[in-house]
Order: sequence, then structure tokens, then C-alpha cells
Amino acid sequence: MSIDTATGKEAPADLSSERVKGIFSTIAKKYERFNAVSSFGAYRAWLAGMMRQAPIGEDANVLDIAGGTGDVTFATARAKRPRHIQCTDLVPEMLDVARAHYADGAAGEVPVDFEVVDAQDIPYPDASYDVVTMAYGIRNMPDRPRALAEMRRVLKPGGALVCLEFSTPPNYAWRALYHFYLKHLIPFWGGLITGDREGFVYLARSIKAFPDQQGLANLMEEAGFTNVTWKNYTGGIAAVHVARKPEER
Repeated sequence: MSIDTATGKEAPADLSSERVKGIFSTIAKKYERFNAVSSFGAYRAWLAGMMRQAPIGEDANVLDIAGGTGDVTFATARAKRPRHIQCTDLVPEMLDVARAHYADGAAGEVPVDFEVVDAQDIPYPDASYDVVTMAYGIRNMPDRPRALAEMRRVLKPGGALVCLEFSTPPNYAWRALYHFYLKHLIPFWGGLITGDREGFVYLARSIKAFPDQQGLANLMEEAGFTNVTWKNYTGGIAAVHVARKPEER
């Protein structure tokens, strides 16, 4: 079922996909600055935590979904030094920024290829990747079950999906403060830095409408993943989920 990612209610897939393309194509060159300012630098700790949890070896073939400007791709290259990373995103303008970073040496000696890909229809063969990484991506996908099923399909048996996403603080007071921040300050920072306040109104709504930690784990299990675990960061504002594709019997 496709949903409106701003509300979680059923809606045509194109509604959310076209909205996401429009927002991120506009803000691509300022996206990294927004992340740094709006999270008060905490996104770096979340990314470091993701790398600590990611079961990526030096001979791994890694697929980065919703790779954007390359944060996860280049963090993976520096921390894990895998054999190859395929960095993908729905928005060409985001990948243009990532390619520029790659040209400047952001991946070191790790080879990285870039391609525009809709994660709900991944154009790669079955069982072709050891690990799939994704940060802040599944929340913007209107058909999440289909996207997760596609990620499972391209993973080798025993391979892992490692997902960093905004989530739900379990503490009521912290959650209320966070929701105030989402409603009022995320659009403020977004408008100030990128000039697109309305785009960040959507992003704030999409975060609030997204399933909590257990809800995302349930979606992963329904898509056929097993051994799903998660770790909270900054009191549950963000969480890193790790899920496995079952070994073949």
C-alpha cells in the first residue's frame, strides 16, 4: 500500500515521490549545512553509531540506498574500507554533490559508483550485495513494504540491512520537547538556510508520522528480515536498526 509520507495515510505513490524530488533537488547544495545546524552536530554521532553497528567487512559489496550527498557512503568508506560501494538516490541533484565529494577524495581508495535509483524498484540482481545501508530514506518512501522487500531481494543470504532513521523518544517529556522542535524550529532552520520553509514543514510532518522503533522493526520483519535490533541515539530522536536476510537452508 502506498501512503502520503507526510501523514501516513493511504495515497497515490506519485504524491510523495514527486514532493520528495522537488524538495531535495532544490536544497541539495545546502542539505549538509542544514543537517549540521538543525541537529546541533548530533548527526555525526548518529552516523558514527551506525558505523559501529554495521557488519561490514573489507571484502563487502555495499549498496547505499537514499545515499543523498554521500554521508553514509563516505563514512562507510573511511570506517570499514569495503571492496565497493554503490551509492544511489532518487534525486540526481543530491548525487551531484556526492560525486563532487568523491572527486575531492572523500572515499579514500574505496571505489564508489553513483546511480539514480528508486528504492522501490532496485535495478540490481538478486543476492548481489553483502550489506545495504540507508539513512533518512525509508521515511520518504510511499511504498515502504515494497522498498524493504527490494532491499531484502538484493541482499545475499545472511546479509544485513543497516538503517538510520528519525524515531520516537520513549520519554514523554523529551518526546513533547522534540515534537515542539519539529513543528517550529525545523521549518525555521530550513527556511533560514535553504529558503524553502515549506519543504521543511513537510519533513517535520513526515518524521512525526513515521512509525516508532518497534513499528519500523515490524515492517522489516513483515518484509522477511529476521534478528531485527535497534539502538537509540539522543534519547530516541534517532535510531539505528540492523536486520538480517535469513541464511538459505
